[in-house]
Amino acid sequence: MSTISTEEQREKLDLAQNILGYRFENEQYLLSAITHPSAIEGKPVKHSYERLEFLGDSILGAIVSDAAFNAYPELDEGGLTRIKVSLVSGASLSRVAEELGFADFIIFGQSEQGTGRRGLHSALENVYEAVVAALYLDGGIDPAQGFVSRTLITQMSADMALEPENPKSALQEKLQEEGITPTYKLVETQGPPHDRTFITQVYAGIQELASGVGRTKKESESQAAASALDMLLGNTPEVKLAKEAQRAAKQEKKAQVRAAKAAAKAARAAEKKSKKEAARSGGIQE
Repeated sequence: MSTISTEEQREKLDLAQNILGYRFENEQYLLSAITHPSAIEGKPVKHSYERLEFLGDSILGAIVSDAAFNAYPELDEGGLTRIKVSLVSGASLSRVAEELGFADFIIFGQSEQGTGRRGLHSALENVYEAVVAALYLDGGIDPAQGFVSRTLITQMSADMALEPENPKSALQEKLQEEGITPTYKLVETQGPPHDRTFITQVYAGIQELASGVGRTKKESESQAAASALDMLLGNTPEVKLAKEAQRAAKQEKKAQVRAAKAAAKAARAAEKKSKKEAARSGGIQE
């Protein structure tokens, strides 16, 4: 039985179902999945995403494992594990959830409102897993699998099976070319003791290069190093967008040249045909 009681809940449920492309028979599953623990203070834990997150983590792992197992029959256990870990990592899930617009329908409590929702990164990851569980409970494995396939499996690649390069080591090698050693500083810790999120900044001397977020200090440092490498190597979203724009411009120019050649060819053919018809017409008159 649904316990939808506020206008905010109704609006966010409708938005969530539109984004998911699925209508729930029991909307309570979805309501719990999109409700942050800060919004249910004094209520049973089942009314937030915490229990669903536990179930969704296992279902998500099984779906991704099945997809990788069937897509790459030549890979050994180690390669398949690396693909799974890469896809279901906190950074991956939170990024996908953010791109889908999950941040717009998560229900936060008063303690999180007005803080800039500092725990949003962790919440996005948790809600993604909870949504997988909600879909499974409401409609079985098919809607859950369909959702994961559309939003996450499409990003799976064989490159994820490769032995990962340590971003911190790679960054250190890059900076030491200029005689600089990177340093890391933990700047913020979010969440309760059982669900910590760490934010770390990496510096080159006194210059801040980038920040990273992770469920452990080590993961946050690794994410910061990876972001710094992207910046130094020109792989930031802004640079990628500029490169894509340049490629698009080149393709458009080539298309214009081809179109001009085709038009010129058509004009010559039309002129030739016109001359032939004129010649035939002149012969008939004579």
